[in-house]
Amino acid sequence: MSPVSTVEVSTALRGAKELLERCGTAERVAAILRERITEGAFLPGARLSEPAISTALGVSRNTLRESFQLLAHERLAVHELNRGVFVRELTAADMRDLYAIRRVVECGALRRAEELGDVDLGGLARALDDGRASASQEDWQAVGTASIHFHQAIADLARSERVSTTMRQVLAETRLFFVVAEGTRAFFEPYLDRHERILSKLERGRFDTAEQALDKYLRDAEKQLLKTARKG
Repeated sequence: MSPVSTVEVSTALRGAKELLERCGTAERVAAILRERITEGAFLPGARLSEPAISTALGVSRNTLRESFQLLAHERLAVHELNRGVFVRELTAADMRDLYAIRRVVECGALRRAEELGDVDLGGLARALDDGRASASQEDWQAVGTASIHFHQAIADLARSERVSTTMRQVLAETRLFFVVAEGTRAFFEPYLDRHERILSKLERGRFDTAEQALDKYLRDAEKQLLKTARKG
């Protein structure tokens, strides 16, 4: 079979470069918005203004709409007819499902990390330090962000881009629940100590007990968030 000529390749892929560049930009915009949701900058129910965001990021409305579609696919945003795009408000069933997948992914990541050996715990240590520093300033939203980074670092121990990507999406959704407890020392401060205990076990190579502590941590956080949400 003869090779495909340059002309044939050019014809077959006509218009594809423009599409690729546009999609690439939309993905980058979606990543920025996802990060801001994870940091708590955009709260559940907040309207994502097309004019404001397109101006701030210097992107076209079409590109922004593609990024909104990506966020909707990730269950982070919803489009309401004649009203616009909003950060999604999640339900108690969503919360239970998210924490179920978090236990699967994070605990599985620790088991995988033990198999790999030679783990780099720097990401967990940095997130813990950030959390402690933010707590000393009573910036509980920043403590929540540090907690998100701590758990992302746990998933990253698996050294799998698919695991890390899945975790980024799950944690962005999880942050939508933090609004019910944001700004409270009572919710976040105790979990800093639990982060420290998990890290300490990993530093000693005790992956089994670290996994047990992590599993209990996630179950307790789920129960506490559900209880807080019901009160709200």
